[in-house]
Amino acid sequence: MDDEFAKLIRRVNQPRVVIDNNACEDATVIQVDSVNKHGILLEVVQVLTDMNLTITKAYISSDGGWFMDVFNVVDNDGNKIRDKEVIDYIQNRIETSAGFVSSRRGTVGVMPSEEHTSIELAGTDRPGLLSEVCAVLADLRCNVVNAEIWTHNARAAAVVHVTDDSTGCAINDPKRLSTIKELLCNVLKGSNDLKTAKTMLSAPGVMHRERRLHQIMFADRDYERVERAGVREVEEGSSRPQVTLLNIEKDYTVITMRSKDRPKLLFDIVCTLTDMQYVVFHGMVNTGKIEAYQEFYIRHVDGLPISSEAERVRVIQCLEAAIERRGSEGLELELCTEDRLGLLSDITRVFRENSLCIKRALISTKGGKANDTFYVTDVTGNSVDPKIIDSVRAQIGHTALQVKRNSSLAPKPPHQETTMGHFFGNLFKARTFQNFKLIRSYS
Repeated sequence: MDDEFAKLIRRVNQPRVVIDNNACEDATVIQVDSVNKHGILLEVVQVLTDMNLTITKAYISSDGGWFMDVFNVVDNDGNKIRDKEVIDYIQNRIETSAGFVSSRRGTVGVMPSEEHTSIELAGTDRPGLLSEVCAVLADLRCNVVNAEIWTHNARAAAVVHVTDDSTGCAINDPKRLSTIKELLCNVLKGSNDLKTAKTMLSAPGVMHRERRLHQIMFADRDYERVERAGVREVEEGSSRPQVTLLNIEKDYTVITMRSKDRPKLLFDIVCTLTDMQYVVFHGMVNTGKIEAYQEFYIRHVDGLPISSEAERVRVIQCLEAAIERRGSEGLELELCTEDRLGLLSDITRVFRENSLCIKRALISTKGGKANDTFYVTDVTGNSVDPKIIDSVRAQIGHTALQVKRNSSLAPKPPHQETTMGHFFGNLFKARTFQNFKLIRSYS
C-alpha cells in the first residue's frame, strides 16, 4: 500500500523544471522541483553532465518529502545556454529522468545487447594491461566501438562495447562469450594479482557507463590505499582532495570537500554517495577558476547520520577515490583516424613498447572514424619525455595523434580558508520546505 501511495503522489506531482537566463549574469539557472525519492539528485546531475554542461554553483534541499534544487550551468565555452532546442531538450530530459532510479549493483562481466556486447572488467593495474586486453579482443575478431578505462590506486576498471567484426552486431553465441570471458580473465589476473579479476556474466539491464565504472571500482575496493615500489607516490597537500566530516545536533553528518575543479566532479561525488546509500538533504556547490568547494548535509537511508569512526573513515576514503578516479593525470593524447579491426590493439602496443602507461582512456567510433583520448605517464607515474612522444607520433602518424595538454603542469589549488561552511550551516538551521523557499526566491 505504501508503494502504491508513493506512485500516486509522483503521478499527481509531476516534476517541474524552470530554465532561466535572466536570474544570473554569467550562467543559466535551472530550477528543479519534484517529489523526493532516493537517487533523484543523481538523475538530475547525470542529465546535466551528459549534456556536457558545467555546474558552477548549486543549492540542494530535499527535506519534507520534496526535492528542490537550483543549478547554475554553462556550456564548454563558459557561456549561457541560449539555444531554444537545447533548453527544451534539457527540460524534457530532467522531467523524464525523475522516474524510478535503477541501481544495478551486480557482478562484472559480459552483457549482450542488440547493438553491441558490453564487457566489464576489473583487475590489478600494470603497464601494458590495456594493450594485452585489446590484443585478445582483436584476435577474437571483436571490434571495439567505444570504451572507457579508469585506473586508480593500483586497480583498473573498464566498460568496453564490442561488435562481431563479420556482422557488425552484438555477439550472442554463448560459447564465444565464454571464450572471451575466459581469455580476458587470464589477462586480468596476471601473475601477481592478489584479488580475483572479475568477468562474470552480468544481469540484463541498462546502466550509465560512468556510474557503472564507479560501482566496479567501489566493489573492487580501490579506495583502500596501497603502495607500490618504484611508483611515484600521490602528492600530499593541496593536490589531494580534502574531505572532512562533522556530525551536528545528531541530525546530519556534514561533509565538506575541497579539490581541484574539473568537469563532472559533482556527478562523481553524488554517484558515490548514492551507491553508498546516503541521502543528501541539503547542499551547496561553489566552483572557482581552480578550486571547487562542496558542502553536503547527509544521512544514511535508514535516517541516521554517520555514527562510527570506521564508517567515517570509509566515507572519506570513498569520496577521495571518487574525486581522484577521473582526475586527468598525465599527458593527454588525442587519436583521430580511420577505424579498423585491431586499431586499438596496434595503438596501445606502440604505447607499451615506448614505456607509456595509460592512466585513463576514452574510446569512441562514429561514421568509420576513431576518436580516442588517452592520458599517459611513464611507468613510474612521472611526466613523459618529449622525445618519446615524438617517437610515438612518428610511428602512429603526426596528423593522427595529437598532444592536447599536460595535466601535471596545471596549477594547484591555493590554500585558502573560507567562511562558506559557517554561512551555509546557519542558512540550513531551518530545514523545512517553506524556509528553503528563501534560497530559490531569487529565481
